[in-house]
Amino acid sequence: MIETETEERKSKSQIKREMQALRDLGKDLIELSEGNLRKLSLSDRVYGAVIAAKGFKREALRRQIQHIGVLLRDEDDAVLHQELEALAKPHRAEVQALHQVERWRNQLIAGNDPLLEELVGRFLNIDRQHIRQLIRNARKEKEGNKPPKSARLLFRYLSDLQAED
Repeated sequence: MIETETEERKSKSQIKREMQALRDLGKDLIELSEGNLRKLSLSDRVYGAVIAAKGFKREALRRQIQHIGVLLRDEDDAVLHQELEALAKPHRAEVQALHQVERWRNQLIAGNDPLLEELVGRFLNIDRQHIRQLIRNARKEKEGNKPPKSARLLFRYLSDLQAED
């Protein structure tokens, strides 16, 4: 094995940090489903090692993660990080959409009537009477310290509207 000047200059601590980063990457790969693993550009050896690790427990899993880290030295970890990031993006978009629906629900229950008008203009198939009833019932539940059944129904209704949009 031929070492370049940059590899010779690396401290022992730097090498350990890089190996730990590869082991962490291996742990991330183990947590992925087989379908998502197939989407990544992994060698057959790494893919097989990751699939095998899914059945291991405790010490055997730790050793397998070490082995995956060694195998990942031959892979382009920057490309793998980009591919993992691309797999995570749709999930982030879903989370942001749910947060948006939560904000709408909370603002509607708090009495933000201009938001209701904005939503009526945005969603063509919104049922004004139904959404007003859900808001009214959610406010009553909140004032009476009752379980938030209508608030959940309002959240579900707004989520459905957003999904149709």
